[in-house]
Amino acid sequence: MRGYPLSRKILLLYFLLALVQPVLAQAPDPRVADFKKRVAAITAQRRDGAEENEAAQESALKTVDGMILDELNSAAPRDIAALNRRLAGLVAQEPPLGESYALISLGATPSGAGYYALVVNMGVSGPSALRLYPPSAEGYKLAARIDRYAQRDFFDDYLEVVPIKASDVLFVTVSGRTDELKTGVFAAWRFKYEKLEGVWASEPLEFSSYEYKPDGFHIRYCVKEDDDNPRRCALMARERHLWDGSFWRLAEREEFAPK
Repeated sequence: MRGYPLSRKILLLYFLLALVQPVLAQAPDPRVADFKKRVAAITAQRRDGAEENEAAQESALKTVDGMILDELNSAAPRDIAALNRRLAGLVAQEPPLGESYALISLGATPSGAGYYALVVNMGVSGPSALRLYPPSAEGYKLAARIDRYAQRDFFDDYLEVVPIKASDVLFVTVSGRTDELKTGVFAAWRFKYEKLEGVWASEPLEFSSYEYKPDGFHIRYCVKEDDDNPRRCALMARERHLWDGSFWRLAEREEFAPK
């Protein structure tokens, strides 16, 4: 820049920065490629019937923890929608085939600080898990997890999470098969005083479905298969569950013949 006045040099520097910044902003996050590689190995182990490894799963998920905590603990206003768009970029399969990663809200403290959870589905050949990030005086951190290693009886096929409106942080996990039998396992959880507690769980329920309404959590499932055709149900049950402030309880149950 020899021979240019100082003002023109400054303008030229601003111009060069304007050209470089979009390139820097679009630079790929190396953690994404690393995560996809780890997930591919994890799903291959399950698909091939090989012994699965807790350390491998935790190592992969801690990569996503880092991405999420960077955003939750940033000084700038949190943009959860933008973060979820980034998490969608972690999906390696095309089409996704059941693979998804999404941060959801589980409620907020009286001061307005949010409780967040990451819902992990590594695809039809991979495990599912949940990671819980509550606010604290030291900032957001991973405080609890739900997976087959932390809870040995957790059914870690495809996972959905339903936040329940309550004074405590309360939610229901729905996991299970997605074939024609729709075998689901339902469990209610409470997070209080930095502790995750299971407050109710069902057995695997065939032909099951659910719906959350203001009056409670509703599930339908088969209680008796058709003797002539195991893929049909002869008798269904409908239940309504709710949180009464202290306990999860069955409020209503009826059986009926499917139409």
